[in-house]
Parts: sequence; C-alpha cells; structure tokens
Amino acid sequence: MKEKNRQYLVLGLGRFGESLAKTLYKEGHEVLAVDADPELVDGIAPYVTQAVQIDATDEGALESLGVRNFDAAIVSIGQNMRDSILVCVLLKELGVPYLIAKATDDLHGKVLRKIGVDRVIFPERDMGIRLAKSLLTPNVLEQIELSDDYQLVEIILPMKWVGDTIIGVDVRRKYGISILAIHRGGEFVVSPSPDLMFETGDILLVLGKKDDIDSIEQ
Repeated sequence: MKEKNRQYLVLGLGRFGESLAKTLYKEGHEVLAVDADPELVDGIAPYVTQAVQIDATDEGALESLGVRNFDAAIVSIGQNMRDSILVCVLLKELGVPYLIAKATDDLHGKVLRKIGVDRVIFPERDMGIRLAKSLLTPNVLEQIELSDDYQLVEIILPMKWVGDTIIGVDVRRKYGISILAIHRGGEFVVSPSPDLMFETGDILLVLGKKDDIDSIEQ
C-alpha cells in the first residue's frame, strides 16, 4: 500500500535543507521551503510546492505558516545556534506535530533535546562516520545502526560464496546473520529461499550483530 502524501515544512535552505526539500518533493510530498535569503528562496521555488521568504525567528511570521497543519517540520539552520534553538522553541509552542532539527555539535544537540525536539540529526558527523566505515570495510555499501548490538547492512557478496547457496554457506549458524534480501541486477529478491544460488555481483541486505557481520570480512 502506497504511503499517503505528507506535508513537510523545511526551514533553512543551505545545502542540507535544499537537498532535503527537493528530495521530499520529488518523492511526491508537499513541501513548504522557508529561508530569510531571497536568492535561496527563488532558487528552490521550482522544485518544491511553495517557497517563502520570512525570518523564522519572527513568531508572527512563523505562525502565519500554519505549522500545526504539517506532518513534520525540519529545522536545518545549523550555523547560527541561537536562531536554531529559538525557531525550535517557537515551533513547539505553535504546536508543530513532529519536530526534527539539525545540530552542529553535541552541545547544540543536547539543548535541542532539552527543549523538546523529537529527533536531532548530525548530518556532517554521521556522513563522516559512514565514509570512514566504508573505507575500512570496502564491501559494506550501507549500514544502519538498529541498536547498540544489531545492524542492518548492505554488503557485496564475498567471492568465496559465489556458486554456493544460503543453506550451503550456512550463514545463520556459521555467521549468526540473516539475509533479508538480495539485489541482483535490476531485481530485488525479498526473503530469498535457502537453496537460492549466489551469483557474482549480488548485494546482500543482512541483519545481525556487529561482530557477526564483521566476521564475514575475515
């Protein structure tokens, strides 16, 4: 079942905010993009539902946007910590249903959580971590931390598994992981059968503990 279209408010149109707003709109959602810089607003206008130039720290101007009507608001004002915090406080007071905010460092993130931001993100830090991990483990394409122990990871099929099957490799007993899906060319095989034969170029979506997934490398 297709997810219903949602309404998003994106405040701050730097590189992160611009990319976020364009992607959400491209995926079929309604996006109101906001910034104080008229050039940034004009530049993004063709790629979102609506773009508005206002000072988001102005409570009256922010209230005029009808923030309660959006499914979520994303504050991507990262450079000016004071403005970021003030805008988040105003959005919470105006009743935004779900608030996400970009933080520049741990202190900024701590303050955002204290004032009730539902989700705090660290784009630069997180991207650096992901890049470092991809350099250290070249066959890992994507990695999502589900908890302190478990990860959801996309890995390139180890060459020694080519021509064998899931049950032949005995991945669950030997490595302690579960193969949830396989990318093969343009095909996406969900819940592959145990006797499916691995092919060169397969990309595996696996679930398991970090140490178990690391053991595949070795």
